[in-house]
Amino acid sequence: MTRLSVEMLAADAVEPITSAGHAQLGIAVLAGIAVIVLLITQFKLHAFLALTIGSLALGAFAGAPLDKTIVSFTAGLGTTVAGVGVLIALGAILGKLLADSGGADQIVDTILAKAGGRAMPWAMVLIASVIGLPLFFEVGIVLLIPVVLMVAKRGNYSLMRIGIPALAGLSVMHGLIPPHPGPLVAIDAVGANLGITLALGVLIAIPTVIIAGPVFSKYAARWVDVPAPDRMIPTRASEDLEKRPGFGATLATMLLPVVLMLSKALVDIIVDDPTHMVQRVFDVIGSPLIALLTAVIVGMFTLGRAAGFTKDRLASTVEKSFAPIAGILLIVGAGGGFKATLIDSGVGQMILDISKDWSIPALLLAWLIAVAIRLATGSATVATISAAGLVAPLAADMSTTHTSLLVLAIGAGSLFFSHVNDAGFWLVKEYFGLDVGQTIKTWSVMETIISVVGGGLVLLLSLVI
Repeated sequence: MTRLSVEMLAADAVEPITSAGHAQLGIAVLAGIAVIVLLITQFKLHAFLALTIGSLALGAFAGAPLDKTIVSFTAGLGTTVAGVGVLIALGAILGKLLADSGGADQIVDTILAKAGGRAMPWAMVLIASVIGLPLFFEVGIVLLIPVVLMVAKRGNYSLMRIGIPALAGLSVMHGLIPPHPGPLVAIDAVGANLGITLALGVLIAIPTVIIAGPVFSKYAARWVDVPAPDRMIPTRASEDLEKRPGFGATLATMLLPVVLMLSKALVDIIVDDPTHMVQRVFDVIGSPLIALLTAVIVGMFTLGRAAGFTKDRLASTVEKSFAPIAGILLIVGAGGGFKATLIDSGVGQMILDISKDWSIPALLLAWLIAVAIRLATGSATVATISAAGLVAPLAADMSTTHTSLLVLAIGAGSLFFSHVNDAGFWLVKEYFGLDVGQTIKTWSVMETIISVVGGGLVLLLSLVI
């Protein structure tokens, strides 16, 4: 079944579930989000359960029949997973191949061998950005932490001078660049073009990561001067391998899906004829599914077989890649259900009606909504999904480029000021051996810089394209 047919079925199954006034809908939205925030922060409930319960609460506060709310939630969950579930799974396989084959270590070691002194923070940004393309943020941290700690210790560098650029590279990729789950869901929710969003995302990511990484790390190193904790240096994957993939083959494999998707976007702009054979070919090979599937198949040879993996070892690696994404898929799906409940209850139209009387640009409004949800829930993914659902109606009259900028505005807002209700905050704190205050001065400020700079660049681009 195609994605279009799934969406048509969902549209047929779900009618607006309430005709409540703006005031009641506004209260319902606040109550629904408050329930999610309370369950995540106070009761430590898993985000999947919190989003499910919050969706039901939203429908109840909006005065909708429970059966209609359930239909909206389940239809939204299904269409969201149908849209991005396979892509998340393929990204997880590619990331697992990269990690287990020693390909990540090969990229890291090659770049570090050619960098030193003042170039080291820039090398860390490059490493994190390349590795961060196919990997989830938490997996990227686990892969990079040994490198950051070893470089800081062996080269006698400030931990923050090396660590902040690496974290910035990972975070920017996570928030702005598909095929990460957040941007993919936002693209699906607002109907943006993936290739154009990817191209604009890369354009915005480069200056953003420079400012939040190497530039900010100078100040972070002055504010927090701590040694690399010996206890946190784990064994690297490639230490158990007799051989590992080459640098060129590994880099080419990681960049393959990005090149294919960008090629599609470029051909769409140059040819601009859906019936032309060249555009039809690139529409296929540049689609996210085919691009990632191609990279996975290529990676089995350039990464897995190059590291000496047998067929059984490759099969095991693929199987093991699915376990870590189960929670992510459930959260993304439940977030899609929450989004559908928002839209079907009339909240999307309410936002559209109210925003007509505001002087706030739609892109800034999207950024502010994502910021508010990020601060409340601590989850960039939840913030992206919820904000995309709220502002999706605003994309109806936007151009293709501005719809992509809407996705990037949401992504930038979703990274704002990570604090104690964010799992990433505690991950960085423990790995780097920091206290809460030090983590806020470094990691939290870095995330805020990414959000503000990224959001500002989105607004600037909207004035010229």
